[in-house]
Amino acid sequence: MDMAKALRGREALRALVRRSAAAVATAGLLLALAGCQGEDDGADRAADGGAVVVAPGRPGEKARTLTPEQAAKAKPDDSPNAADRAYAQRMIEHHRQALTMSALAPERAGADGVKRLADRISAAQRPEIGAMEKWLTLHPAPSGGSGGHDHDHAAMPGMATEQQLKELTGARGADFDRLFLTLMTAHHEGAVKMAGEVLAAGNNVAVEEMATEVVATQSAEIHRMRAMG
Repeated sequence: MDMAKALRGREALRALVRRSAAAVATAGLLLALAGCQGEDDGADRAADGGAVVVAPGRPGEKARTLTPEQAAKAKPDDSPNAADRAYAQRMIEHHRQALTMSALAPERAGADGVKRLADRISAAQRPEIGAMEKWLTLHPAPSGGSGGHDHDHAAMPGMATEQQLKELTGARGADFDRLFLTLMTAHHEGAVKMAGEVLAAGNNVAVEEMATEVVATQSAEIHRMRAMG
C-alpha cells in the first residue's frame, strides 16, 4: 500500500512539473510576441493609426511592417510572358487530341477499366481547355505578338500521328486497349514535359497553377496506365 502511494505521489509530482514547464514556455512565447509587436509594428500603428501588413523577412532578416499600399506595390509582378501564352495555346490542342482519343473508347475498348480511364481523362481535360481558353481571352498577346499560334501542334511532345489515330480508330477490343494505353501514356508524358517547361520559363501564377495540376493529374494516370498495360 505504501509503495502504491509513493508511486502515485511521484506521478503527481511529474505531472505538476510538466504543467509548470508548459506554463513557463507559453508565457515566454507570449512575451516574445509582445516584444516583437512593440518593436516592429507598435511604432507604425502609433504613427498613423492605420492597419499594417507584416511581411516575413528572408532567412536571418527581421519581418517588415508595411502599409496596405506598400504591400500592394511589393507584390511580385506575374504578368504573362511568351512562355505562358505558348503553353496555353499548345496545351489546348494537346488536350483536344486526348479528348478525340478518349471519345473512341466507349464503342471500341474491350476492358471496362480502359473505358473508365477514358471517361476520367475527358472529365478532367475538357474543363481545363475551358480554363485555358478563358485565360487567353483575359490575357491576349501584345500587339504584333504571335501568342503561340506559330507552333507546329503536330510536333508537340506526345502527340499521336494521323496514322496512329487511324489505327486506333480501326482497332477493337484488346487491340484497342493496348494501343490506347500506349498512345495515351506517351501523350500524358508529353503533357507533363510541356508543363515542366512552362513552370521553369513562365511567369504567371494562374498558368503555374494549371501546369502544376497537369503534372499531378497526368503523372498519376501514367502510373495507372502502366499498371493496366
